[in-house]
Amino acid sequence: MGANMVRRLQRGGHQCVVYDRSPDAVKTLVGEGATGSDSLRTLVSQMARPRHVWVMVPAGGPTESTVMELGELLEAGDTVIDGGNSMFKDDIRRAKALAAKQINYVDAGTSGGVYGLDRGYCLMVGGEPTTIARLDPIFKTLAPGRGDVERTPGRAEGGTAEDGYLHCGSVGAGHFVKMVHNGIEYGIMQAIAEGFDIMKGAANPTVAEEHRLTIPITDVAEVWRRGSVLSSWLIDLTAKALAEDPKLEKFSGSVADSGEGRWTVNAAVEEAVPAPTITAALFTRFRSRMDASYAEKLLSAMRFQFGGHVEQKK
Repeated sequence: MGANMVRRLQRGGHQCVVYDRSPDAVKTLVGEGATGSDSLRTLVSQMARPRHVWVMVPAGGPTESTVMELGELLEAGDTVIDGGNSMFKDDIRRAKALAAKQINYVDAGTSGGVYGLDRGYCLMVGGEPTTIARLDPIFKTLAPGRGDVERTPGRAEGGTAEDGYLHCGSVGAGHFVKMVHNGIEYGIMQAIAEGFDIMKGAANPTVAEEHRLTIPITDVAEVWRRGSVLSSWLIDLTAKALAEDPKLEKFSGSVADSGEGRWTVNAAVEEAVPAPTITAALFTRFRSRMDASYAEKLLSAMRFQFGGHVEQKK
C-alpha cells in the first residue's frame, strides 16, 4: 500500500510488513517502525496467519502479476486486498481464481490522495461479509472517522458510511462504486475548469468592448470556498493551485485519464444509462493531449470548400 497508508495504520497501532520495488521507500518506512521485506515471498514469510496483504500498484498488468504471484505464495484463509483502481470485472475474475485455493479477495476503492495521511481515506470495499468483518479494524483506522461533519438530517443511526468507509457488496462492488466516483469527478472537474475559462475569457478582445470584464479569477476561487453552493474540496484545491500559480505556467494542459472514466462510460453503455456529462469530460481529456486532430483539419477543409472560409491565425 502507499507509504502514507502504512503510516496511518501504524499511528493506529497496526504493525505493517512492507515491500516496494524501491528499496529506499522500504528503508524510509522501516525507519518509522515498519518491518521491511525485499520480495513478496519474504513479506509473506514474515506475516502471521491469517495474512492480509494490501496491494497498491497500478491497475492492469502490475496488479495482475502481483495478485497472481501472491496467489502462489499465500495459503487458505489468507486475504488479498486490492486497494488500487482495478476494473471491477478483473476483481471478479481474480476472486474466482483465488477462491479455488480458499484465498479471500477484497477490492477496496480508495479516495483521499496525498492528503489521506491526516484526513483519512474514504474506502469503498467489496467482498464476502465475513472477510470484510474481519478486516474492519484496518478499514476503520484508514478511514476519516466522523470528525466534525454534521449528520445527514433524517438519516438513521447504524452502519459505517458515516465513518468514511462502506461495504458496498460482493467482490467488485467496491471498485465499481469507486469507478463511478471517479467518473463523476471527471464531470465536476470539467465543469469547474470550463467555468473559470469563461470568466477568464470575459476580457478577450472578441467580446464587445463595452461588455468586457476583468474578473479576479484567483479571488473568485477563494470566495467560492466560503459559503457558496459550489464549496468543496475540488474548489479548495482550485483556489490553492491558482494562489500558487495564477497563470498556470507550470502546466501544459495535457490531461491524463487513469481508466475509471472510460470504464464508467462503458458501464453506462452496457446499462443503457445516458451519461453525457461524464462522456464529454472524458473526450475532452482525450482532446487535451492532441494537436489539431485530423477531424478538425477536415472540418476546416470542408468550410473552405463550401464557403471559402480561411482559417484564423491563433
